[in-house]
Amino acid sequence: MRAVGIWTAAFGAGWFLIGLPTDPLYAFFWLWALTIAWRSHLPWRRHLAFARDWVPVVVLLAVYNFSRGFADNGTVPHVQELIDADLAMWGWATGGQVPTVWLQSHLYDPDSIRWYDVLASWVYFSHFVASLGAAVYLWLRSRPRWAKFMRRWFALSAAGLATYFIYPAAPPWWAAEYGYLTEEVARISTRGWHAFGMHGAGNLVNLGQYAANPIAAIPSLHTAFALFVVLFFLPTTRRRFWPLLLAYPLAMTFTLVYAGEHYIIDVLIGWAYVVVIFLLVGAGERWWSARRRTNSPGPDLDRRVECS
Repeated sequence: MRAVGIWTAAFGAGWFLIGLPTDPLYAFFWLWALTIAWRSHLPWRRHLAFARDWVPVVVLLAVYNFSRGFADNGTVPHVQELIDADLAMWGWATGGQVPTVWLQSHLYDPDSIRWYDVLASWVYFSHFVASLGAAVYLWLRSRPRWAKFMRRWFALSAAGLATYFIYPAAPPWWAAEYGYLTEEVARISTRGWHAFGMHGAGNLVNLGQYAANPIAAIPSLHTAFALFVVLFFLPTTRRRFWPLLLAYPLAMTFTLVYAGEHYIIDVLIGWAYVVVIFLLVGAGERWWSARRRTNSPGPDLDRRVECS
């Protein structure tokens, strides 16, 4: 466990000096280092096998992060439709305000950081490591399940990226900044860390927000990935733990809406993407499995070939 202790100390130092690992390459480095520390007794060829399998994954994630920044190239985003959708669904309960404005008017205090601000910042950060961490766990435990997980993960990312180009949509903070919402909306997804003096913890998050596409609200891949991880593990989890798992995408929804990052309509569309991806990829896997069984020689044919 000495190696894990060294990893923990190094991670803590990087956390305070550089920021939390939200970049895929940076997150991959720490996750790979953790697997080495956890299994330090294994030969190096086993550790290099992890890099061999994961380098293509990380490269594709880096390309995804880079390319989504071009989805807003000279385009006019959809704004009013999202506001109208949230008002139609929730305006009766919020006094005619979009949920983000209503939540911030009741909960946000610019002069004080509350416990739910801290919780929201941690939930927001979990988006960058939850699915990667789950994939690493599956790689260590079951390569077939890891491959199954990754097929859905890439399909969901590709569907989201395509939508950003086809239907660029602006989040609440953007709508308020450009006058579509008359009320002020603060972008507060990382402010909770300041309560612990961790002023640099969100450096990479803030840098990523600055460099990323600001009009990629539909679908909300933050909530989509949260639900995706939960649904993937739900069938193999005891039912008494289901409420705990399902609380995660709900907490992510509250965080994103409260922090000004998404409308509720973005969240619902993101969840719909997850369901469709699970159905389509599952159907594709069943078709491929049936095709392989059909094309493979049966035991009778194998015996005839041996006899001949």
